Amino acid sequence: MRIIFAGTPEPAVVALEKLIASEHEVVAVLTRPDARKGRGRSLHPSPVKELAQKHGIEVLTPTSLKPDTEDGKALRERLHELEPAAIPVVAYGNLITPDLLDVPEHGWVNLHFSLLPAWRGAAPVQAAIAAGDERTGATTFRIDEGLDTGEILGVVESDISETDTADDLLTRLAFKGADLLVETMDGLAAGSITPRPQEGEATYASKIAVEDAQVDWTAPATVVDRHIRAHTPGPGAWTLLDSQRVKLSPLSLVEEAESGAALADVALEPGQAHITKKAVYVGTGEGIVKLDRLQPPGKKMMNAADWARGLGGAKEVRFS
Repeated sequence: MRIIFAGTPEPAVVALEKLIASEHEVVAVLTRPDARKGRGRSLHPSPVKELAQKHGIEVLTPTSLKPDTEDGKALRERLHELEPAAIPVVAYGNLITPDLLDVPEHGWVNLHFSLLPAWRGAAPVQAAIAAGDERTGATTFRIDEGLDTGEILGVVESDISETDTADDLLTRLAFKGADLLVETMDGLAAGSITPRPQEGEATYASKIAVEDAQVDWTAPATVVDRHIRAHTPGPGAWTLLDSQRVKLSPLSLVEEAESGAALADVALEPGQAHITKKAVYVGTGEGIVKLDRLQPPGKKMMNAADWARGLGGAKEVRFS
């Protein structure tokens, strides 16, 4: 089956690799234009574009898909020339206008990293971890005019461990989802897939801003733990110390026996940190956590105990 792959970031590369290795013909790739990165602000191609170029696949990089733009008009012309039977999509990052949805025979097929209708939107992996979900997965569905509302074509499930960061879970789902996407293309080509409507109550996972990653120390320790893991590595969970932003890596929940031994006669309020020779403990709305690594302003991520030794002997500080 002739397909055009639409995707941009690293997690989409796995799916493109699997599709290139499959029996389907990837006739072109649709990805976001080169973006400026680094201190020099030089232009860099998307990870998907880099892989496509290595395989000699045509790359389409319109700034907009709207029909009244030059890029949009040129894209429509090229799509009709290429005649794709389907356009699989993985984190493409550009709005697909309604008039384009029926161009391929089998439509635009999105790979979404959740069990729809759970966690529709831009950040399903982060939302699942933050919510304390024990299970998630990936779904292929036919894109329609709604937000992740189209008919389901395939599903694969995966457990969420108590230590998973967003990066851990997304990496695992990227591989499981890539296989699912190939299977979905196989099924569409063979006519063996029966699309089904989404069932159940929908939940939503909005795009995450840096401000959303701030730790709320008044929340229970388990919620603080999940919040930090959900925002690791990006945008990175953070807290304030003397009005300066400090980034936090995943931390440890402190069992009652440990807190009793290390914090005898110490009652920690939310955000209050107690420093010992070997550890930094922080109070939450319910329970205590132990910091592992943190990143002060202008410095690299470091061991929390090493950071604490640079505080001039302070036994307590307060995060907010």
